[in-house]
Order: sequence, then structure tokens, then C-alpha cells
Amino acid sequence: MKKISLTFWKVYLACFCLFFVQIMPLLAQNTTEILALAEQYISNQEYDKARETLEKVTKGKNFILVYPAYLQTLLKLKDFKEAEKTAKKAVKENPQNPVYRIDVALVLEQAKQIEKADKENNKIVDEIKKQPDEVILTAHEYWLKLEKPEWANKLIAETRKSRNQRNLFALEMAETYRNLNQTEKMIEEYILYATQNQANLETVKGYLQDNLQKPENFDKLEKMLLTETQKDNQESAYNELLLWLYLQQKRFLRAFVQAKSLDKRYQMGGSEMLNIGQIALKNQDYEGAKSFFEYVVQTYPNTENYSFARNLYLKTREEIIKNSYPTNLEDIKSLVGDYDKLIQELGKTTRTLDAMRSKALLLAFYLDKKEEAIAQLEEALTLSVGRTDYSAKCKIDLGNIYLLKNETWEATLLYSQAEKLRKEDPIGYEAKLQNAKLSYYKGEFELAKEHLDILKQATTREISNDAIDLSLFIQDNTAEDSLGVALQAFSKIELMIFQNKQESATEGLKLLKKSYPESSLSDDILLLQAKLAMKMGKFEDAVAFLSEIIIHHPDDILGDDAEFLTGKIQEDNLKNKEKAMEHYEKILTKYPGSIYVAEARKRFRTLRGDIVN
Repeated sequence: MKKISLTFWKVYLACFCLFFVQIMPLLAQNTTEILALAEQYISNQEYDKARETLEKVTKGKNFILVYPAYLQTLLKLKDFKEAEKTAKKAVKENPQNPVYRIDVALVLEQAKQIEKADKENNKIVDEIKKQPDEVILTAHEYWLKLEKPEWANKLIAETRKSRNQRNLFALEMAETYRNLNQTEKMIEEYILYATQNQANLETVKGYLQDNLQKPENFDKLEKMLLTETQKDNQESAYNELLLWLYLQQKRFLRAFVQAKSLDKRYQMGGSEMLNIGQIALKNQDYEGAKSFFEYVVQTYPNTENYSFARNLYLKTREEIIKNSYPTNLEDIKSLVGDYDKLIQELGKTTRTLDAMRSKALLLAFYLDKKEEAIAQLEEALTLSVGRTDYSAKCKIDLGNIYLLKNETWEATLLYSQAEKLRKEDPIGYEAKLQNAKLSYYKGEFELAKEHLDILKQATTREISNDAIDLSLFIQDNTAEDSLGVALQAFSKIELMIFQNKQESATEGLKLLKKSYPESSLSDDILLLQAKLAMKMGKFEDAVAFLSEIIIHHPDDILGDDAEFLTGKIQEDNLKNKEKAMEHYEKILTKYPGSIYVAEARKRFRTLRGDIVN
């Protein structure tokens, strides 16, 4: 027998709140005082006094008002005979209200008369299933709140059977299964509810988000939806829930299949495909993002979405090339040619400003054509007159190229102009962040912190986080060395890397590591060496640097960075599946609070074969 919880009577009394509010004005003053006194006794666990106080009014016309407190008192005193008699009296006075019948069963259960209690509950089911208006009140408001999900479940099941309606009360049935810890059946009911009406989808997504916490439960949802799709591929709810699920899991290649189906069914013109593609791009799933943009380009060539999709497609290709080490310059040249074709096809207008900017940055940072890049951006600036957002972006780009040329005064001037154009805007914050980084590169740490402290309050979380990280980095590495001598050397090397002076940066890091062996920058130096080695295509060297962090600095702030980056190198570059899984698993077990946990889990399960995109 399940023991009634200590909060049982609080829940029980809540069931009568509305009833009391409606009729309390009718209660005689002396009864009100008696009830208040009795409830004080109950609160103090003085049940004999509570009983003696309440008995004064149980025989009068106000019996039903003091009934809940009186029944509670009798059960606390284990006077089950009088409790049963009292509950049956309430039934007699209110035969239409099922709560009193439920009370009788509860009394019998507490008296350990389980068979009689079950018999009483079964009678309630048999009667209420014929009264659809009472089903939810009885199941949801009484049995579920009184921790009796098994009876709520049975009532809904019997009601469905008697009315021959399988989908009746699906949302409430799901709640009973949730309380019974029957996850698969709960999911089935949510899916059933979603198929009944398009408007139900958002409700179901909310419930699934709240109730499916474990990865294996999301797997169950996926399997059920795929099974239902095979049975009925015309039901759009399955596709929409699968799309929602894959977006939650950031499985964009799978999301593409569902999104494409919905795009065709609802004739959406590729708009939602563009939205999801941009989400994938922001999450650095470049292959997934490319699928969405390529689809729009191929499917809707004569629409407003075409030029936008074409540019995003090239931007995604650019990210794939830039994140493939070492960078293939022939791929860069090919991409510059594709940007040229887009600009020629659509003309030099506001529609191609992004393409012009991307082309210019590729020319400057990869093909060493800085002057050509500057000319391209100045032309884009002319086109962007009246569009302060584009003007500011072009000025930031120009500032970066002048920094690449080591013309720091020109760079800071351009960043400041961009910030002024869009002061209270993410673009303005980006410009201010670039100015802060420039001050950092120059070793002007106090000035850099002034900029960064303002940016900590930025509305853009990414910029705010970058500002906080750099500000703390400066603070931590000037705490013992107020002049920041080692940090000055480190920041100059970071500027070298920005300026593509990879060999100089490599030698500089070796010297810095040798000159300051006990510096607080030790793990930062190793991480920068690893990233630089990756850019140069020296993946074994990168792993060796990261291993030093894992061995000698496992509990420092970069411990999880080193584990995750090693896993990525082993998976993506060295193609060592087993070693990659080892490092991802360490993220999950040793660094459960890491920002890499979700991605590490996804990659681990993919390598293990749990997820196939």
C-alpha cells in the first residue's frame, strides 16, 4: 500500500478552495471561529482538541464546510470507522460530487482495506466514464493531485473504451503516464495530441521540452516519430516534431530532410530553410548550413530569397575552407572567383555588399592583396550611403585590414568611426571590442580594460562574454606582474598570428615559454601553440601541446578546452575514432559543467553509432 505523503492534506484542502471561496460568506460567525481554531490545533498536531472543537458543528447545516478538516483529523487519529462514516455522509449530501466518493476509498486504503478501496474506486470509474464533463475533474483535479495516477489513467482509458474514441483526453492521459514514469506511453500521448490540431504543436513541444531530460528519451521520441511517419507520411505533425527535435539536438543534416518536406508541403518559398540554415551557420555546422542554402539556390532561382541564399551558401563554403587546415589557397582563389560571379550577376548594389566584403577580406588575409581589398571595401562604403549598418561593417573590415598592415592608428580611427555610426547596437559593440583588442595587442592593458568593462554590459551575449573573458585574462596575468611584461610579449604574438606571421609567432612562443617557465600564462602559451600548429596543418604537434595542458594543468581553466580540442583533432584530422571518444568521454565525466558537454556528448554518441546523420 502506498503511504499517503505528509503534504496530502494540503493538496486535498486545495481541491476545496474554490468551493470555500464561493460559500464562505454564508458561514455563521461562530462556525468560522470554530474552524479557524480547529485548523490551528491541526497545525500544532493537537488532533484530539481539533476533533473536540469540530464535532460541535458536524451535525449542523455547516457540516460540509468543516468536513475536510474533520476528516483529516479523524485520519490522523486513525479513527477509520468514524472517518468512513463521515465520508459516506458527505457522499449522501453531495451525490453528484465525485471527490467524496474518492474520500471513501482513501479512508478504506488507509484502514488497509485495499480490496474494498479498489472496489470503491472501480465504482467511481464506472460511473464517471459515462459523464465526460466529470472525467477531467475527477482524473486530473482529484486523483492526480492526490497522487493516484493509476486511477486517473484507468478512468481515461475506460472512458475512451466506452465512447470508442482512442484520442480522447490525450494531454491528460500523457500526464498520468508521466506520473507513472511510463515515458514511452507519455510520448505516444503527446504525439497523439499533436496530430489532433495544428494549434496543439507548440503546446506539445513545450511539454516535451519540460519532460524529456535524458538523451535516451529523445531517442525514444525520434524512433516513435519515424515509425509513425512510415505509417502515415501525409501527417505533417510528425515532420514538424522531428524538425523541432533535430533542432534541439543541433542535428542540422537530419533537420534538413524534415524542413525540406515541410517547405514543399506548405509552399514556403525557402524562407524557413534560410532561417534554419542561419541557425546551423551560427552553430558552426557548416555542412548542415550549406545543405539549406544550396537547396534554396537550386529550388527558388527567381525569387527574393535567391540572392540572400546564394551569398549565405558562399559564406558557408568560405567557413568550411577557412576551418580546413592548412588552408588551401586554390580553394580561396576559387571562392573569390565565385564571389566575383555573384557580384557580376546581381550587380554592385546593396544586395551584394556582403559578397563584396567577404571577397575583400579573403583578398587581404589569404591572398596578400591588401590594396585591392581596401579599394573593394571603399567602393562598398560608397554603395552603403544611408545604410549605417553596412557602413559600420565596412569600416570594421577596413580597420582589420589596416591592422593586418600594422597601421594601428588608421585601424583605431576606423573602429571608432564604426562605433559612432552604430553606438547602441551590436555592430557598435563589435567595433568597440576590436578597439579593445587593438589596445591589448599594443600592451595598453588599462585602456583595453576600460573598453572591455563597458562591453561587459553589452546586450549581445557573445560580445559580452568575449569582453569578460579578455578582461579577466588581463586581470589574472597582471595581478603579480603589474607591468604585465610576459603578457605584453604574449599579446604581441597574438597580433602576429592575426597578421598571418605564423613562423615568427611560432618562434616567439618558444622563446616566451623558455623565458617564463613558471608564468601564469603557461597553459595559455600551450593552447596558442596548439592552435597555431593546427593552422599550419601540424596536427600531431598540436596534440602534443594539448597533452601538456592535460597532464600538467588538468584543473586549470583550459583543462576542458584541451580535452575537447584534442578530441576534435583526433576525430576530424587524425581520424582516430577511439582516441577521440576517450577525450569526449573525459569532458562528460571530469568536466560535467563545461560549455563543451553538449557537443562532446553529441560527438561521442555519433562516433559510438547512436546517432547517424
